[in-house]
Amino acid sequence: MKPIALPLTKEKVLAVGLMSGTSVDGIDAALVEIKGSGYSTEVQLVGFQTLQYEEELKERILRICHPETSSVDEVCRLNVLLAEKMAESVAYVLEGTPYHLKDLDFVSSHGQTIHHLPNEGATLQIGELAVIAERTKALTVGDFRPSDMAVGGQGAPLVPFVDDILFRSETNGRALLNIGGMANLTVLPAYSPGEQPSHEVLAFDTGPGNVLIDEMVRIGTNGAKDFDESGELAQKGQVDEAWLQKLISEDAFLKLPYPKSTGREFYHRNLAEKIWLEGRARRLEFEDIVATVTSFTVYSITSTIQEQLDQQYDIKEVFVGGGGVHNRFIMDHLQKGLKRPVKSMEVLEFSSDAKEAIAFAILGNEFLRQQTNNTPSATGATKAVSMGKLALPF
Repeated sequence: MKPIALPLTKEKVLAVGLMSGTSVDGIDAALVEIKGSGYSTEVQLVGFQTLQYEEELKERILRICHPETSSVDEVCRLNVLLAEKMAESVAYVLEGTPYHLKDLDFVSSHGQTIHHLPNEGATLQIGELAVIAERTKALTVGDFRPSDMAVGGQGAPLVPFVDDILFRSETNGRALLNIGGMANLTVLPAYSPGEQPSHEVLAFDTGPGNVLIDEMVRIGTNGAKDFDESGELAQKGQVDEAWLQKLISEDAFLKLPYPKSTGREFYHRNLAEKIWLEGRARRLEFEDIVATVTSFTVYSITSTIQEQLDQQYDIKEVFVGGGGVHNRFIMDHLQKGLKRPVKSMEVLEFSSDAKEAIAFAILGNEFLRQQTNNTPSATGATKAVSMGKLALPF
């Protein structure tokens, strides 16, 4: 075991951030160099890879997300199996770089969310940290959400902390939108030097991102495809406006005040199957169902910004990350609906795909430097805390 000094004091560190989200498609691994901490943080992406889940594993994960199909023994098995996959993804992202496992200062893992009950102060992310630490021989940080929930927060969203320290503008109010399985946004008012901007950060989940779209594609292709690549199916379809309004009116989450967070506990497979059957009962073609459900995601975002935020915040531009940035239907309709620039994170010289994995590397860096790393104004926590747990390599 190499000597470990905590808190972390090195000016620059090499780390891998791991993210496996509600889309349940695989593990994103970002190899980054991080200099400093807090508002002085500088981050450089060295490598990025996604280790895809095999179809059988994906189905096993989806089954344990729901009480009706889960079991404690399967949760235990997958806690270890996914940790092995996460360790594998660390080695994978190092390939083709000049670095090796021994060069890493730490690994920081979000884990795979299995169930999230924010109103009950409970959440579960699996992917055993001890296994990752042993396989990689690196300090391993993870299990961030419970610390925020212990002080009254929802344990989500967590990325706004990173949005705040990296992407504030001195001239324009911004919204940073992440469209993964769920969609969440961070509102960043224009920043003036000398302010304490983190106190103004607003962030929350807007509703479904790709989760229902992906399920429509899985059902409509009998499992041959599991997402709408580039939004091509939606672009071929016609939106059923009457049905879209019905879906909107029946969604209780959209009506909740923020701060709020959601997941597969609300937008689950049974709901997707119900929506699919409704679409078929309306004699809609496959592409029409995908187009309408994709429009539902777009509406949940645009209506939130226009009806809840525009009266309080001067949001001049929107930047999008996550898998949804590649869906041309979503991006085009966000632009039309919001009537302001909607751009990918690449415009800010930042990877849309790697954004969340990078964010968890930064959250791990703050934890190891014994700094607070939650955003109470976003999660509803009563105070700022240092989120995370640590596993040591031996």
